[in-house]
Amino acid sequence: MPQLIVRQIEEKVVRKLKQQAGEHGVSMEEEHRRILREALLGKADQRPSFKDYLQMMPDVGPNEACERETHADREVDF
Repeated sequence: MPQLIVRQIEEKVVRKLKQQAGEHGVSMEEEHRRILREALLGKADQRPSFKDYLQMMPDVGPNEACERETHADREVDF
């Protein structure tokens, strides 16, 4: 997974990050990840749930059109 190194951060920002991380019961690094994630992707409660996301998908026809044929008697090489 990629890493980020952030240099030249004001001391008061570091203190505030440490304080906020303590309030949330996580490390400063995890708090930093959460802040970045929320700033760039939005709050989790503002994003659609997986169920809502699936329901937003367009109707492309009956389920039978997407069914896969089964071949129980076919040979399988291992």
